[in-house]
Amino acid sequence: EVRLVESGGGSVQAGGSLRMSCATYDTRYDWECMAWFRHVPNKGREGVAMIATERGSAEYADSVKGRFTISQDSAGRTVFLQMNNLKPTDTAWYYCAASRLENRCSKWSIDPDGLTYRGRGIQVTVSS
Repeated sequence: EVRLVESGGGSVQAGGSLRMSCATYDTRYDWECMAWFRHVPNKGREGVAMIATERGSAEYADSVKGRFTISQDSAGRTVFLQMNNLKPTDTAWYYCAASRLENRCSKWSIDPDGLTYRGRGIQVTVSS
């Protein structure tokens, strides 16, 4: 059974940094993409960043551009999210997701449910 497991969240003051990881377990297949999403209180779900694992290209939500960086390990099975200059508005439940299908990855920000493999998520709290 394929599992995605997040780690590295937590609490930090505004302006601080966190680095999260999402590791893939129990799979023999390669991902087309891996991505981070977040549930923001009273705002719903937002796509944060996505990386196409073979090309290594990344996409970001406007709200995090220049502050967050998504990267991957050499095998394309673990994805990282480096979050710098964190703001209270970044407070959310973050989860990672992945897909083996290019057409699902190309729509990652508008159809989050298309990335059908998901981790349980992890809390990030940024205090002012």
